Amino acid sequence: MSSILIVEDDLKIARFLQLELEHENYSVAVANDGLDGLVKARNNKPDLVLLDLMLPGISGIELCRRLRLESDMPVIMLTAKDDITDKVVGLDTGANDYITKPFAIEEVLARIRAALRRKGKRKPDDTQALLCGELTVNRNTHETRYSDTVVRLTNKEYQLLVFLMENKDMVLERDEILTKVWGYDFMGETNIVDVYISYLRSKIDQKFGVSIIKTVRGAGYIIREETGNED
Repeated sequence: MSSILIVEDDLKIARFLQLELEHENYSVAVANDGLDGLVKARNNKPDLVLLDLMLPGISGIELCRRLRLESDMPVIMLTAKDDITDKVVGLDTGANDYITKPFAIEEVLARIRAALRRKGKRKPDDTQALLCGELTVNRNTHETRYSDTVVRLTNKEYQLLVFLMENKDMVLERDEILTKVWGYDFMGETNIVDVYISYLRSKIDQKFGVSIIKTVRGAGYIIREETGNED
């Protein structure tokens, strides 16, 4: 049974959606403001989120942005606004789909089924975790943990960590990292790799008292498990 989180401050709409989805045999949770929605999304890890754009607490756009930093669960935005700018912002923030109120429940159900089908077609390799000692990265959910603690990363920090862990125990040159993570046409600061390595170290090495992201002088960076006799 697929689980769906409804984040909607209009109680009548939220209740209507809940009853219709439960009738379709979905497991449903409801939040009526953005902060509660964020908590329930993190704790319940639903298969899909129906998300209103205009919410108390934090907006649907901000909630979607935060969810996308941590997970790739499908997000369908529901809103009374039909301005193209709102749609573009929502999709750019990471929403998978967008439905304007008033809507037909048949359309909502069809969009949900389509989003869940796409989610179910992920390749098996996408669900495999990357491991480095007690550090794990789930490429399916985008969740990063050290032991039992979730590590909150921005999208670019996550991409950098994945590249490092996909090449664990290999020295990666700065130019190679820059090309793979930022792209061939990156025109920003040349020390951006060093800056983001520092961000990762502050959130992993320094926070947990370890040393797994290492600098190789004159070469680049390497990620590897601590062996107990690190120099």
